[in-house]
Order: sequence, then structure tokens, then C-alpha cells
Amino acid sequence: MIAGIDVGTTGCKCTVCDVDGTILAECYDEYFTDVQGSYGSLQPEVVWHSVKKVLASAAKGLPLQAIGITSFGEAPVLLDEDDRPVMPSILYTDTRGQAECEELVEKIGANRIAQLTGTAPHSMYSICKLMWVFRNQPELSKKVSKIFLFADYIVYMLSGVAQMDYSLAARTMAFDVYKRDWCDEILEQAGIEKSKFPPTVPSGTKAGVIRKSVAEELGLSPEVMVVTGCHDQVAASLGTGIMKDGMAVDGTGTVECITSMFSRKPDTAKLQKSNYAVVPYVLPDSYVCYAFSFTGGALLKWFRDQFGLLETIVAKQCGMNFYEHMNQKLGDVPSGLLVLPYFAGAATPYMDIDAKGAILGLSLDTTAEEIYRALMEGVTYEMLLNLERLQEAGVYINELRATGGGATSEVWLQMKADILNCKIITLGNAQSGTLGCIMLAGVACGLYENIQQAQKKLVKLGKEYYPRSEQHEIYMHYYNVYKKIYAATKSIGI
Repeated sequence: MIAGIDVGTTGCKCTVCDVDGTILAECYDEYFTDVQGSYGSLQPEVVWHSVKKVLASAAKGLPLQAIGITSFGEAPVLLDEDDRPVMPSILYTDTRGQAECEELVEKIGANRIAQLTGTAPHSMYSICKLMWVFRNQPELSKKVSKIFLFADYIVYMLSGVAQMDYSLAARTMAFDVYKRDWCDEILEQAGIEKSKFPPTVPSGTKAGVIRKSVAEELGLSPEVMVVTGCHDQVAASLGTGIMKDGMAVDGTGTVECITSMFSRKPDTAKLQKSNYAVVPYVLPDSYVCYAFSFTGGALLKWFRDQFGLLETIVAKQCGMNFYEHMNQKLGDVPSGLLVLPYFAGAATPYMDIDAKGAILGLSLDTTAEEIYRALMEGVTYEMLLNLERLQEAGVYINELRATGGGATSEVWLQMKADILNCKIITLGNAQSGTLGCIMLAGVACGLYENIQQAQKKLVKLGKEYYPRSEQHEIYMHYYNVYKKIYAATKSIGI
């Protein structure tokens, strides 16, 4: 039996399956993310408690052999000599680190940073947040002994072994993606000691057996192997069977992200014009790039939390969650509204953390259902904008595989097929991030010969959604207006 753990910004999930891919148990736990204005943080202790909770629940009574871990990137976890967090982890949407990013660009040059790290300079990346902490929190920074991101923090807490995989390290803007090691040039200019970072390793590298104390606490065998997984978008790509050019995964969690694969070193200069990061993939000499929006499912959660109290109550009475209930209420007609989904700033292609969201076309006749649908449409228009920019860089996608919480919405999946004018395939398991970790852990422990064999056993395709030409034409009318909104809002200072 193998467990996969996926640590997200608002919750974590655990999936346990056997070697043939039969899912034996799943568990999810939501936790609090502290967002106050332009600041956003997450308590590492809260995440660690949640991970233990879902792992103990999902693995209860099962002869677990291995655990693979994935997580979102960028947010640094700072531990002292006693392995206690010295402060909350600063999230990628937090504006702290902008001045520090500008300083690095001035010292090294934007092109040089991009050539080394595969990422266009931006304050969302870990090194900028770390520079801010070391500059503005000197007393706290003196206590820092180890620097992790969340997946390797969990690996360390489970096993006592410190290591970070290449794909997650690539989200720090301090990692040389071609030499596959920490970048001395950037760390020197940032003033951060290399010794505080864990060694970097390929995705799917064994860390070691679980700590005896943790095994006893969770009711697990002390022989369970802990395996370092990868960045969550890489895990989702792996878990959906992305193995060749032209294939991509559309992951809809808190963030909306399209991840496309390259079986060769990509033209980084063209990609970086639109701020697309290049990240090492799990296959030899392969890479992926990310086109994403900071708000995917986060927009729907915002609507639920701010306006959906009554509908949440009604949904519960009907034995559903809020999102299932709302999906049932939506028709198949475009909302007639336009939503600029920059409620947490703009990600690719603009990478404008100061950008603001907007809802256009409201009237006294506008319904809650129309606004809810328009939020989905806005996120999808943003992904179409990204696909157009990727094509300009020579990246063509002919098949999307959908995963994440948003992949459970048939309304949204058909909408995406219609707007993007692309076939979308669902997976038998919507939570492909945990499945990708299971594959890596299984290969590491010799349960599968290689990734290809693991994918054949575990990846199960589901329903297919095809674009409808009539709907596509209607959506394109709105999309042509959508493309003008960002520039218009910037011109009036919003």
C-alpha cells in the first residue's frame, strides 16, 4: 500500500491505494490561511498537524509501505535548531519581497536570473521573501537553522532527513535548473547562506524510514519509507499521464494552472517574455512550464465564504457541498458578465501582483448564479489568454487532462472545452497530485520498474469533453472584450 500526500494552501489531502491503482482510502482536511490585505501567511505547525490527521485517517488499518509528498511552492518554512518554525510561512501572493526582487535584478540582471533559474524575476519566489525576512526581522532570522518549502518540511518532519527535489527547488528563484543545484551567484547576492538549504535531489528520491515517534503516534509501521515527491503541478502532470509534447494538465485547485511538457530544452527566451517558468520534469532531460492564475478555485471559495451562507445551509440539507449545489443550479448559457480574476493579483502572462479584479456587466437583474458562473468563465478566459501566449512561444497544446477539485464540475469542464476550443479529458481520480506522489514512491521502493509502468497501472482516463462551435463563437465575443479589461483598469489606476 502506498500513500500520497498533497499539501495545498488551504488544505491537505491523502490518498492510499494498492499497487494496481485501487483507491483504498482518501481523506481531506481544510485549514486556515491568514490573508490580510496584501499579506498572506500559513502556519507550518497547522499544516503538520493536518498532514498527520489525514495520514492517520487514510492509512488506518492498512499495511502502508511508502509515503510520497507533494506541495505548492514558493512559501518558505524557517526552522530553528530545535526544528520549530520561527515565524508563519509567507505565501506566494504576499507582496513582501518586491523591493528585494528589484535589488536582485539590479545586481544580477533580469536576463541573467532567467537564464540561471528558468524563471523571470518576481517577488513571489522564495528568495525574495527570505531576503525580506532577513532584512526586516533580524532577531527572528538569527534563529533560522533550516530553510524548507512545504513538501520537504513534511518529509523532514516524517523522516528526519532534509532534502528538496529539483522541481520544488526551481520555485525558489535560487536554483540553477540546468546544473540542478543551488545557484551560488544568486545566494551570494541575496545574502542567504547555502548551508541553510537542504541538498537537492531528483523527484522521487527516498528520504528514509518514518521516525519511530511519528509512526507510533499515527499507528504506522516503523518501516514505512518516506519519499520526496515534487512540486504539486509536476505531481499533477505525472498523475494524469503527461508523457509527451502536446499534452498538458489543467489543474484547478486554489490556483488554476496549465502545465505543458517539453521533451527537449525549451526556448526559454520566448517563454520568459510572458513570464513562463521552466521547471525540471520527472522524465530524463524533460521540462515543464506553468501558465497559471493566482485564483482558480479560490474565486469560488471567496464567493462561498462571502455570499453563500444560505446556499451552504441548503446544500447541506440536500446532502451536498456548496459547489455541488451551485453546479446543479447553473444552466448552459454564458453569464453575459465579464470577470477579471485578479483578486490576488495577476499571474502569467503579466505577473502583476498589484493588479485588481473586476466584475463587469452587472444589473439589478443579475443573479447570484450568473455571478458564480462568470467567475468560472473569467478564470477560463485567462487560461485562453495564456494558451495564445504559449503558442506565440512555439508551444502548442492539443489535449488537456483535467484534475483538481475543479475537475469534479461538469459545468466548468464543458465550459473550458467550449472556451479553449480543446478536448478535455478527466481522470478516474480527480486528485492526481496524490496519485503522482504514489507513482514516485512506488518506483522508489521497487513496487514499479519505472514511471511508465506506474502510469499504466494507476492512470485511468474518464469522461471526455469536446468543444461546441456555437458556444465557442458566443464565448469569443465576450473574450475579445475580456482581453481589453486589464489594460483599461491599469489606465485608470485600478
